Amino acid sequence: MNPDVYRLAERLLSSGMEELSARDRRIIERIAKRVAISRDVSREYQAQLTFGQRLADHVARFGGSWTFIMCFGAFLISWAVLNSWVLSHPFDHYPYIFLNLMLSMLAAIQAPIIMMSQNRQAERDRLRAVQDYEVNLKAELEIMSLHEKLEALRDKEIAEIKGQIAALGRVG
Repeated sequence: MNPDVYRLAERLLSSGMEELSARDRRIIERIAKRVAISRDVSREYQAQLTFGQRLADHVARFGGSWTFIMCFGAFLISWAVLNSWVLSHPFDHYPYIFLNLMLSMLAAIQAPIIMMSQNRQAERDRLRAVQDYEVNLKAELEIMSLHEKLEALRDKEIAEIKGQIAALGRVG
């Protein structure tokens, strides 16, 4: 490992390399090797989902859309019109008890599916937050490293200027 990166990490993170978490050590090693941290967390996460999980996400996405609301509203109005005025012997008289049963069953099925999808979204967000932390830490360490290099260059230039001044003083 590059000793400059090691010293920088020690100073910036206020701890020795042994005291760092595995994630922080991995980030510092990536800096030393100049390896990019960025990756597509969403794509990686999507690749591991089962068919049921992907289906639940699609149901949640559709169930929370204006398309669903409009289609469902049209269905409810059609049900009421059909059972109140069109059919001579309606199968579900007002107050539409069968419709209420169907709506209750739909809600009982839809609610846990949406909650599962939200839990997966929260997990995806946590993975993104971890990646953001890694990228931010790497950027901070890189900036500190650049800052040290600039300071070294400045100190070198100041030393050269002092040497030139001293040489001029001896000549004059």
